[in-house]
Amino acid sequence: MAYDLIELLFFAYRDFTGDPDEALARFDFGRAHHRVLHFVDRNPGIMVTDLLGILGITKQSLGRVLKQLVDEGMIEQREGHHDRRQRLLYTTPIGHDLAVDLTRLQQRRLERALIDLPDGSEEIVRTFLLRMIDPEARSDILKLIRSPFGLKD
Repeated sequence: MAYDLIELLFFAYRDFTGDPDEALARFDFGRAHHRVLHFVDRNPGIMVTDLLGILGITKQSLGRVLKQLVDEGMIEQREGHHDRRQRLLYTTPIGHDLAVDLTRLQQRRLERALIDLPDGSEEIVRTFLLRMIDPEARSDILKLIRSPFGLKD
């Protein structure tokens, strides 16, 4: 068994999320808030139903987190252009700034990890991470993410 890889992935994830966790603590926010902020900021005007699909959480869980983010002025909800029942989500300037700050923390950690690796390593890491995702979900995820390099499935 690849216990070392399992444990390395656990510790890498712990530290990768730990940097933003510290920044979020000053708002009494957690990782769920981070994920919502991230995907709303990267996808302005995202529908609540699409966000539920991305995050894989219940409507109740999202509702609680979303209410906090709206109450704190981080996210705003707007009616749909063609269907007023739709709720479209946008980060406010404050929410956008927080999302960017959190991304910078994680980007620095990624850059430190990649800096001394051989050329082409970044693409290998992308391919590895993509292959960690269930095969039936990969194409949808590739449509969702924007990357400077084309990922190979």
